[in-house]
Amino acid sequence: MLTANILNLFDQTIFYGTITFENNRIREINKLGPERSDAPYVLPGFVDAHVHVESSLLTPPQFARLAVVHGTVATVSDPHEIGNVLGVAGVQYMIEEARRVPFKFMFGAPSCVPATTFETAGATIGVKDVRNLLALKEIGYLAEMMNFPGVLHRDPEVMAKIALAQAFNKPVDGHAPGLMGDEAQQYIDAGITTDHECFTYEEGLDKAKRGMYILIREGSAARNFDALIPLLAQFPERIMFCSDDKHPDTLAVGHINQLVLRALAKGHSIWNVLRAACLNPVLHYRLSVGLLREGDPADYIVVDNLHSFHVLKTVINGEVVAENGQSNIPDLRSEHVNQFNCLPKKPDEFVVASLRQQERGRELETERLPNPMVGERPERGVIRVIEALDGQLITNELHLFPKLDRDQIVSDVERDVLKLVVVNRYQDAPPSIAFIKNFGLKHGAIASSVGHDSHNITAIGCDDESICKAVNLVIEAKGGLSAVSNWLAIDRKNDEELLLPLPVAGLMTDSDGYAVANQYTLLDQYAKQELGSTLAAPFMTLSFMALLVIPNLKLSNKGLFDGRNFSFVSLETENQGL
Repeated sequence: MLTANILNLFDQTIFYGTITFENNRIREINKLGPERSDAPYVLPGFVDAHVHVESSLLTPPQFARLAVVHGTVATVSDPHEIGNVLGVAGVQYMIEEARRVPFKFMFGAPSCVPATTFETAGATIGVKDVRNLLALKEIGYLAEMMNFPGVLHRDPEVMAKIALAQAFNKPVDGHAPGLMGDEAQQYIDAGITTDHECFTYEEGLDKAKRGMYILIREGSAARNFDALIPLLAQFPERIMFCSDDKHPDTLAVGHINQLVLRALAKGHSIWNVLRAACLNPVLHYRLSVGLLREGDPADYIVVDNLHSFHVLKTVINGEVVAENGQSNIPDLRSEHVNQFNCLPKKPDEFVVASLRQQERGRELETERLPNPMVGERPERGVIRVIEALDGQLITNELHLFPKLDRDQIVSDVERDVLKLVVVNRYQDAPPSIAFIKNFGLKHGAIASSVGHDSHNITAIGCDDESICKAVNLVIEAKGGLSAVSNWLAIDRKNDEELLLPLPVAGLMTDSDGYAVANQYTLLDQYAKQELGSTLAAPFMTLSFMALLVIPNLKLSNKGLFDGRNFSFVSLETENQGL
């Protein structure tokens, strides 16, 4: 029996009472009197309404081990990260790993694997695969439909996947950044019910008015809480909280509980806040999560008060999984599944010839006479440069003159225009190379095998030697995050190399989640304090620079990509001015 102040989210009341349990369910709830100030509070547990568990760098058991401490009892989890590496087998791996712990993971059937045809992934999940996945009880929805152009143009395969979800009576998650007006309505009319990609209030308002559920995202890279939280008061029945991507250092500190506190601090009704954090995800996705009703599973949290929301206890199916800041979920090891087939690289593979040098090379290859116009062109043609935005997944496209060194385009540290590379991890192939602004590195390089959504190796650096070292550390480990210094460039001390191995699909590790959080913190701090990155989460931001379905300019292993027009573009622009 539990005696406490009990919150009823359905009739929005608080009373002092008792809860009795039987067979891990709530048998009876009795009211003893009005709310008491000297008693703790019991309420339904928090739900992350959209998350890629793989982005925590942790296997499902390790993710759960950290999340329960903060009062999270369930997640709506899209396994398309591992799906892009290992296909259906990767999704099944996540399901099997999730079964090892009492935490309530609900997975979706990935709808876009690969995310586009403009990149190399490790697998394909087709219509037949989606059908087989949706038939599983562990698969509760069709995961985010990132191919919104395919929805708008009624691509047969896209529409077939949506039709399958509807036939199985399972929701369809959305992903349509920037889509508004008639196009948003077409997207919704196709059967898509949610969106977690709104990055302005106006966009969220437009979609909410059209009946869409808006998931307010506050992750390690994309942070839209402040822009979207005003929608909670207007559409309390259509708002949920999610993290989307949550790195281990921030997961160790907090989860959905942090969004609850921030929403309350902005003056929102506690009932609206808890509706977004606890109730709406369970009702929309039909999760098997208890909501403190008689007959429900015994899923709940106990907090000290309704101001600090300090979680005293987390209970799932009657089992105490966390208490007083300590997780009771065991530290479990897992099988290391993977697909990593590329060989180490050499520095000269990352060289970018100047535009004039490229023309000279083409002339020699075709044995043509020199074009008299060549000599009249400027030595430095204008190039397209990706502008990374701190706290956002979207990028801008800049047109800048490059820095040249001996007929090569090189990183320009002074202007913070650095070389960005994507290396195919599934087969040996030449790296794809572009340039990016706003990472702030002063020397060295960072690299990662977490590169949404195909998870090739992505790296940024100040010189080709450092980029090559960082990439090869990841290749040799068959997955991981790396940082290397080039102290000789600033005449200080010997070079250093740091690596966080990710042996599970090149995305995750089964090591102790708290130890991984500490390792990641050290790596993150090194990228900022020693290498000079000015971003809040440089590795998380790096992981999205190959995500082609988020505009404007990104880089895949096949080339520079314009996400607005869904087509490749050249490094050089037609514009010769700034």
